[in-house]
Amino acid sequence: MSPESTGQNEHHIRVYRRRFRAWRGDRPFWAGLFTMVGGVPIAYFPYANMHLGNVTLAMSTTAGAGSLIIGVLLVTLGLTMWFHSIVRVFAGVAAILLALISIPVANIGGFIVGFLFSLIGGALSISWAPGDQKSVEEAPRADQPNEGRPEGELQGAAAVPQQQVTAFDTQAEAEGGRHRAG
Repeated sequence: MSPESTGQNEHHIRVYRRRFRAWRGDRPFWAGLFTMVGGVPIAYFPYANMHLGNVTLAMSTTAGAGSLIIGVLLVTLGLTMWFHSIVRVFAGVAAILLALISIPVANIGGFIVGFLFSLIGGALSISWAPGDQKSVEEAPRADQPNEGRPEGELQGAAAVPQQQVTAFDTQAEAEGGRHRAG
């Protein structure tokens, strides 16, 4: 037996990666990321200047403050999805509504790019649900035959109910199948 455990010599990048994967799995990570990425072009494009050779195109509009507010709110909602996943449904609905509002307010929703990212992020946030903490042994395996599974477990998409076996009524046979009242 070695005096060193196997975990002591593990590289620190692997440790950080494993911790990040565990953190990412407990929250709607991709929903928050898409929402934040969608908020950036919505907030940026009304204040950007595009240079084409010697010509400068200013994309500033009168809705610059509105688009900045929408973009900052979308980034805030994305962070909320990451760090307070209990309010993921509210954050998802708010992100979808802000994405829809950004179409008329913020240069067609950040030239459609911010709108699409925010819309997808909000939808992912609404549809995300935390996973159950079941162990691998409890989950039924596909290669396990039906005979090896527990009695009450459903086997397939539709289960056929089992009929109860009752004792044979000998008194009804003795009376010729007639009931007692007749």
